Amino acid sequence: VKAVLKKREYGPKYTQNNFITGVRAINEFCLKSSDLDQLRKIKRRSPHDDTETFTVYLRSDVEAKSLEVWGSPEALARERKRRKEAEIKYRENLFRNQRLLREYREFFGNTKPRSSPAAMFFKGPGKVVMVAICINGLNFFFKLLAWVYTGSASMFSEAIHSLADTCNQALLALGISQSARTPDPSHPYGFTNMRYIASLISGVGIFMMGAGLSWYHGIIGLLHPHPIESLLWAYCILAGSLVSEGATLLVAINEIRRSARAKGLSFYQYVVQSRDPSTNVVLLEDAAAVLSVAVAATCMGLTSLTGNPYYDSVGSLGVGTLLGTVSAFLIYTNTEALLGRSIQPEQLQRLTELLESDPVVRAIHDVKATDMGMSKVRFKAEVDFDGRVVTRSYLEKQDIEQLLQEIQQVKTLEELEAFMLKHGENIIDTLGAEVDRLEKDLKQRNPDVRHVDLEIL
Repeated sequence: VKAVLKKREYGPKYTQNNFITGVRAINEFCLKSSDLDQLRKIKRRSPHDDTETFTVYLRSDVEAKSLEVWGSPEALARERKRRKEAEIKYRENLFRNQRLLREYREFFGNTKPRSSPAAMFFKGPGKVVMVAICINGLNFFFKLLAWVYTGSASMFSEAIHSLADTCNQALLALGISQSARTPDPSHPYGFTNMRYIASLISGVGIFMMGAGLSWYHGIIGLLHPHPIESLLWAYCILAGSLVSEGATLLVAINEIRRSARAKGLSFYQYVVQSRDPSTNVVLLEDAAAVLSVAVAATCMGLTSLTGNPYYDSVGSLGVGTLLGTVSAFLIYTNTEALLGRSIQPEQLQRLTELLESDPVVRAIHDVKATDMGMSKVRFKAEVDFDGRVVTRSYLEKQDIEQLLQEIQQVKTLEELEAFMLKHGENIIDTLGAEVDRLEKDLKQRNPDVRHVDLEIL
């Protein structure tokens, strides 16, 4: 007669063995931390790298404790409803609470030291953006004065160009500050893409404000030409603008070179892949500014030599076309980044080889590595684990002689079931530890990998 275990029906009662963390127990069952001190505590393997184990509780114990505290399921439901309403009310008044807290700290002083949000604007992309804001703001002021004095269409385009650059770079500064916000439950992967969003809006702004107004003013100049006053001051302001915007361009170039060298990329690859959208915008805007100054000066010079105002209007159209080209490039590159593009094939191949060369892995399928922006990569793969290697890894940590004695003491089907359940659960924990090890190896091999999702086949 073939001996087989009786097939079990796993109904709701079996879920009494489910575990629950302390935080969920307090939140879902309206308990206090002191209520959990009396319950059975179980140590389990932690899914986080910074902790080896963490404490969980049997869900059945937590449910029984909540009924003991609140008296009945109806009373517990009323308390849950009351807390939910209080949470909604708190969220509605969150802005007011934050404002009152700021006023309190300003009145009594902030005794706890904290880093200033402005610190990010003293180095890296933030420094480049702040330098560009200051220089382009001054350029706009002086170019506007030159246009009022001369009435030049090219000078008007240059003033609008500097105004658009200043506004767009202020938007970039806002994107940089927002991208540094810490993740929250609504945005678990953080706010890194705020830089790409700000750069995308900046590209649209360049097209609408810069290119659009320059084309409009150039066309009006062609349709209704008028004589231009002395251009001497305009030339002086253009020369100063060329020097200042050239200096900003050099700052952006040096920052991109440094970042590209750190990533092992060429200058061209770093710009095209939009690795740093904020610095990219400053680089392209200032490059366009330097070229547009040359175009405007050339067309104004032709107007001075020939007395024909049409050359000046053509210069305004040329500046608008240049700005339109820059905006199209920014819109394209930032849209590609926001859509979630894959990392470089060489990097993906190195990560794939690392997994396939590990003894515990038989094969990997459906590999995806998405660039989340600002050097943050999310890696996902379906992994076929070798159960024999996992089991051997578990056995290497056991006392084989003691394990043999346990096997020899098994006489009944119930004892066999208990033996298999005990060691089966431990083998599953070993498999989880192997997954953690592989994730850690992937992050060490490529520091850009921040999130790893390994699905077990």
